[in-house]
Amino acid sequence: MILCLAQMAPRWNDTVSGLRQMRSMASDAVEGDASFIAFPEQILTGWNPKEVSGTEDEEGEQVSVMREIARDLSIGILGSYRERQTPRPRNTCIAIGPDGKILARYSKIHLFSPGGEDQYYQPGDALGIFSCCSCTIGIAICYDLRFAHLFQLYREQGVHLILVPSAWPASRMKHFHLFTTSRAAEFQAYIASVNTVGVTPVETYNGGSCIAGSDGTVRAMGSDMEELIFCEIDPKEVERSRQAFPVYSDGKKTDYTDIKRK
Repeated sequence: MILCLAQMAPRWNDTVSGLRQMRSMASDAVEGDASFIAFPEQILTGWNPKEVSGTEDEEGEQVSVMREIARDLSIGILGSYRERQTPRPRNTCIAIGPDGKILARYSKIHLFSPGGEDQYYQPGDALGIFSCCSCTIGIAICYDLRFAHLFQLYREQGVHLILVPSAWPASRMKHFHLFTTSRAAEFQAYIASVNTVGVTPVETYNGGSCIAGSDGTVRAMGSDMEELIFCEIDPKEVERSRQAFPVYSDGKKTDYTDIKRK
């Protein structure tokens, strides 16, 4: 499976322009033989933790057009939008198959409290898992990268690849790459973190999208510009890594609740 990360600048609250750019980048990804393309967090509106305008449900324009793009170009898409919910909206990603059908949904579980996101959005409560090209794929969003237990849950479900659409600021990029590679090595899975670029009213972003392999090594990395990053994902490599070096299984043999501090 050839994965493409679309390192894109947000079209601030301009969904028409954003969808047009998504189509253009998806078309270029198809030219590069990609089977699936992932876009950054809330790319159609720009990530704003205190902004809840422009919310839609799955029948709205944003998801409908993303499904149309996937179907027209025969490519899988991971998109992101502000999902209308009660009592507060959710920060949601949606995986769409090359036939335009919805494969999975995931709402951000760990909301970014330092920016007030937890005051304006409600957290998700379920994993998002789907399959593409014999690869089992999970979804996390940005701040989720800091919470290893979520990735452990995906590992327990046999996930080979976890996609992490993000709006990770330039000031903390060392952590973006640290957590991407750490989660890959910890749970022996591909981690593909796709970031945005440019300056918004909220933050400054400089890309650096990163794909780490199941051994924790960086397989592909983006610059600080809008661009497409391609990487071949091999689920068999993940299975081989887990069999040859059963670190996760060894960890499960220990009941940490029985370990007492002397």
